[in-house]
Order: sequence, then C-alpha cells, then structure tokens
Amino acid sequence: MKLHFIDRSDLSNNTFSVAHHNYPYFLKVWHHHRELELVLSIKSKGTRFVGDSILKFDEGDLVLIGKDLPHMWLNDDDYFEPGSRLRAEAIAVHFKHDFLGKAFFGIYEMKPITDLLNRSKYGIKFLNIDTELKAQIKTLSTRNGFDRIMSFINILHDLANCETYELLASEGFVNSFNKVSHRNLDRAYEYIFNNFKEQITLVDVAKIACMNPSSFSRLFKKVNGKSFSEYLNEVRIGYACKLLIERKKNVSKICYESGFNNISNFNRRFKALMAMSPKVYIQHYKKV
Repeated sequence: MKLHFIDRSDLSNNTFSVAHHNYPYFLKVWHHHRELELVLSIKSKGTRFVGDSILKFDEGDLVLIGKDLPHMWLNDDDYFEPGSRLRAEAIAVHFKHDFLGKAFFGIYEMKPITDLLNRSKYGIKFLNIDTELKAQIKTLSTRNGFDRIMSFINILHDLANCETYELLASEGFVNSFNKVSHRNLDRAYEYIFNNFKEQITLVDVAKIACMNPSSFSRLFKKVNGKSFSEYLNEVRIGYACKLLIERKKNVSKICYESGFNNISNFNRRFKALMAMSPKVYIQHYKKV
C-alpha cells in the first residue's frame, strides 16, 4: 500500500482547523501529515489502521494521531454497496504541536497537555469518554476566535487527564519512521535502529553504551519496561509490518530483512506481538 503525504499547511491563517466530514464512506487513503489529528467518529464503523495497529472502530470512537504517523479509516464492505444509504460522519481537528507558539505548552501548568501530545506519536484511543466532552468536540467548528481556542484547550486538558486510553502503534513501527532518542541511552538506541537487521546481542549494545551487560540490561528494562530482546523483537516486527503493508516483498524475504534468522521464529514472534500471522496481517490490507 502506497503511503501518501497530505499537505495541510494552509490553515487559512487559523491556529488549527476543524472539519465536519459527512460522506458515503471515508476515503481509502493510507496517509500521514505534519499536523496532529483528533478524530471523533460520529456515524461510521469499520477498521482503523494506525501505524501497525489494526482495530475495529464504531460510533463514538475518539483517537488522537501524532505528527507523521500513518493512518487510515476503512469502512465496512456494506458502505460500498450500490445504493447504500450508510454515512461516514466524523469531526477532524488538525493542529501543529506548537500551534499556540513554541513556549506555550512549555510552561508548568501545560505539562499534562505536553505529555499528551508527546504520547500521540503512537496514536491514542480514548476510552470511556463522557458525552459532554464529545459534545464540546462536535460544536468546536461553530465557535470563533478566543472562544474557539479556549474550547480546544479545554478539550486537550480533559483528554490529558483521561486515565483510560490505549496506545495504538508499536514502538518498533514508530521508530521505523522516526528515530527518537531516550535519555542517556541514545547511543544504544541509535545502534539498535542502525543494526537491527543484523544479528546483534545485548553484549554488543552494552559495549556501545559503555556499560557492562548486567548493568545495561537492568537500566534498559527500567527505562523501557521490557527487556532488550523484547525491545529488539518489537523493532524488528514493527519494521516487518511496514514492509508487509508495502507488499513489495514476500513474507520469507521480509523475515530475513527484518533481522530474523528463520521463518518459524519470525512467524511465532509476529503472532505473539500482533495476535495474528503475517499472512493474516496482509489480508487486512488487501482491500485497499
């Protein structure tokens, strides 16, 4: 599937844009853009693709998509039937990370929102959102000027304090598009992302981090919440998902290109992380 870049830089001098979509079905376009996107599905159901996350969505689905994170909403087959009266209705808000200036979200009082925007690089699905917050999002397009900005900040504040949410894309998929740094482990991450296709070991990476293997292993797990081998497999599977979506190579070639040394291990690791086999994963994208 070809990934499309959508240029949303022209916001007609507004700090952010709000669109109320009401179509027979959503466009089947796997895309990304520089702006973050908050999407509230009003009348629609189907499959939501965010990075390597493939999940069903329904009415009331609320998701925040980070900068340059590939995504797509694909309606169910009955939306495309001739004579279908089904509608795909949603509110989409597009905004830059610094839409109120580079310093605004840097102040202490805005830290919860800053943390929310940083987490959005994985995509966030919010759970148990009350009707009042959804109503605020629905009426955002009817507001103007100062009232519009304050309403959106209040929405972000409520989402930042929402304790029930799910991160969507995996660390491996996100980092295959955008290599990020993490504290004093920068050199280790850089080495992993540059060499995960090869047979690297914890000893190799610990040496790059100038630490003994035991100390490195403990620090790595403390910072990431997972072991080095789990993290490495996640990076490899995330990269494999990217190749599977592009459908330029077969599963066997993708297995070895992603750093696995045999197909059975690749299939086992893939299913453990993605809850489906590589072949089933591909099937989800063949409709597009």
